[in-house]
Amino acid sequence: MEVKGKTALILGAGKGLGREIGLALAESGARVIMTYFDWPEESAEMRSRLEALGHDHLAVKIDLRRPDEIKKLIDRLTDELDCLDILINNIERGGMPVVHGPYTPEQWDLEMETTLKAKWWAFHYSLPLLKSSGAGIVINISSIAGIVGRSGPAGLIFNDGYAAANRAISSFTETWAREAAPEVRVNELMLGFFATRHAEKTRGWGLLSPEQQKSIIDQTLLKRSGRKEDVIKAVFFLIQDAPYMTGSVLKLDGGFTLGHSPVPPMPKSSL
Repeated sequence: MEVKGKTALILGAGKGLGREIGLALAESGARVIMTYFDWPEESAEMRSRLEALGHDHLAVKIDLRRPDEIKKLIDRLTDELDCLDILINNIERGGMPVVHGPYTPEQWDLEMETTLKAKWWAFHYSLPLLKSSGAGIVINISSIAGIVGRSGPAGLIFNDGYAAANRAISSFTETWAREAAPEVRVNELMLGFFATRHAEKTRGWGLLSPEQQKSIIDQTLLKRSGRKEDVIKAVFFLIQDAPYMTGSVLKLDGGFTLGHSPVPPMPKSSL
């Protein structure tokens, strides 16, 4: 699918990688609907940058924890546009232990409502529109927290609820790929540590000691955190260059999940 001329809904687009994905799609000729809720300064910047790209785009303030608001948004898209080709399911709340401290019932509920439940409702209400496209695309944005959990250096950043929610997203990806086929492809982009997501330029990163920061980068095989360009290229690949891929997980973590297991040299033969 070519991006130009398509309609894309990007959730969690007020700041960070969601914002950059949405703007990149808009710059490539897609009509985008980008959602935001909090982070007023960052969201204002997003709206300003989006407005500069033209008047076909929408920035919508919405509390994605509320299924009724998601339904209203999709009903609006149905009435006003009658089409949806791409859903970037990016909503989450990364509850860093180093920021939020010991886990509370309120934090647990917030993790489930954002990282997990909001994605389910967005897909549920969007599916009829996506199917009517005839070649729809869903990209679930998830985290390697679903693999590594609260272990090793990652335990400084990922809490239990966030890890559990992200493991469940992979189950959603497979279920939705079955449910949406053949009109819609559903894939998952699983992210590691990125400059505006879990690493630099986040509240939690600045609370880590230099040694703790180094331990995360050292475990990453490519010895750096990810950049927004890495994510944008992966998103465009899944949309434009992977027409036979559905129900799959594309892991984009610089090798973090492999970094704790070095390969020893081959022993000399005893023969």
